[in-house]
Amino acid sequence: MLGYIVRRIFLLIPTLFGITFMVFMLLALSPGGIGAGLMVNKTGQMEQSKAALIEAYLEDRYGLNDPAIYQYSRWLGRISPLKFGRRDQVNPSGDLLQPPKAVADPPLMDSWFSDLVIPDDEKVKINDRHSPIDPKADSKDSALIQEYKDAAKVYASKRAAYLVAKKALERAFARYSEQTGIGGIIGSDGKPLYGNIAEMKPDRTAPSWKKVQAAAYDVLFAFQNADAARRRVDRAFNQTPYPEDGIGISGLVSLALPDFGVSFSRGRSVKDLILAALPVTILLNLVALPIIYLVALPTGMLAARKRGSWFDIGSGTVFVALWSIPVIWAGVLLVGFVADKEYLGWFPVAGLHDKNAEMMTYLPSYGPGGWSQGYLLDTLWHIALPVLCLVYAGFAVLGKQTRAAMLDNLNQDYVRTAKAKGVPGRIVLMRHVFRNSLLPLITIFVSIFPGMLAGSVVVEQIFSIPGMGTLLIEAINLRDRELILANTFMIAAINLFALLLADILYAAVDPRVTYD
Repeated sequence: MLGYIVRRIFLLIPTLFGITFMVFMLLALSPGGIGAGLMVNKTGQMEQSKAALIEAYLEDRYGLNDPAIYQYSRWLGRISPLKFGRRDQVNPSGDLLQPPKAVADPPLMDSWFSDLVIPDDEKVKINDRHSPIDPKADSKDSALIQEYKDAAKVYASKRAAYLVAKKALERAFARYSEQTGIGGIIGSDGKPLYGNIAEMKPDRTAPSWKKVQAAAYDVLFAFQNADAARRRVDRAFNQTPYPEDGIGISGLVSLALPDFGVSFSRGRSVKDLILAALPVTILLNLVALPIIYLVALPTGMLAARKRGSWFDIGSGTVFVALWSIPVIWAGVLLVGFVADKEYLGWFPVAGLHDKNAEMMTYLPSYGPGGWSQGYLLDTLWHIALPVLCLVYAGFAVLGKQTRAAMLDNLNQDYVRTAKAKGVPGRIVLMRHVFRNSLLPLITIFVSIFPGMLAGSVVVEQIFSIPGMGTLLIEAINLRDRELILANTFMIAAINLFALLLADILYAAVDPRVTYD
């Protein structure tokens, strides 16, 4: 058994890679690509410099201009516990700081603009000035941190200026193409095709040529500024102003916890977002799953024992009728009639807690201020309707499967033999029939549990519950790569480990099943 489990765990790794790779490529091949909606403000009114700062951050952090396969490789490198290259550093807020990436070379500097030179009197403006930290200073650590912060701030500003200059060059090329009528310069997305342009010869007599040349000069100047600022940040980073992440094995290899990155849409660590939302979804499912089993198992067993009776027919009809009700419709009806104060108003409409829940005692109490339901009852009161939406469809699936499995075993020879020997019916049912009916029930568990996690996406949206479902929907709407991939990785891992758990339970309940 142990050898089988080890083999299955090793097979989980390439399976997870395959699932996340497919999702990543779907994101990359979607219109606009990954994170395209975040490059500009939703209203299109963002200041140019602010938009450039955001674009520079996204490029540095996520490499959105690189091929998708490179981006996926970097993501795998971050979530892998085995790290290569320079180690990240952890600031006091817990954020991971990475070494600064190289600035992309300016376009066409080896062809169209090879004669551009920054004058000597201008070079002093881009000189990389950096005073080394005195190793004997009392406040060496704080000085290193301040130097890194200053360098990172300057680098962000210079990177943004470089991107603004490149945008200006793109607009200059658009005007140049329009005036000269030369095709193959501007692509369908409105950006210059620098590969095609490099093979052409510039028309220096065109009225817009001087503007193109001036824009190229600004790009070269901004590039040298950004590159000098990057070198300063790199030196400041190499002085390790903050503690390094993980455990170093050698100069280029280290062990560290997986890094799921920073969310595009919220600007927070994906790990922190998941740790805040996951307990909510787990709470809903941990309450819902036992209810499904407590209702469906006894009902299915009794229906099998009283096959053809009014109870068998009635319970089966009710379960199938409940199963046929869409969760969205049921949730809307519950919110609109059971929760709305204009009708019944028995339950809260949304959320997990009352606005004054933090002031409540944990258990119900009675004091000078009167009766207080307490934090626990308040939570149960708020999750009653969401849990109801999660459980009713599971009654039919598990109840019908229990009935079918029990009927199959009730007709076996060993049951007739036990009855002929005088074994009480209750013992026959529980010790023999039910145990031999567990294999299909284990299979159903494997499908119900991940299915409930998927179903909670809809339920959390209807009842405005801040769980994994709400987080995932928001990530999909914004094409937030880091959140989507982290959720995909987690859901895929849960499904794969549920399958592994089912195999282990098969061997535990049935001696005939072996994996040796």
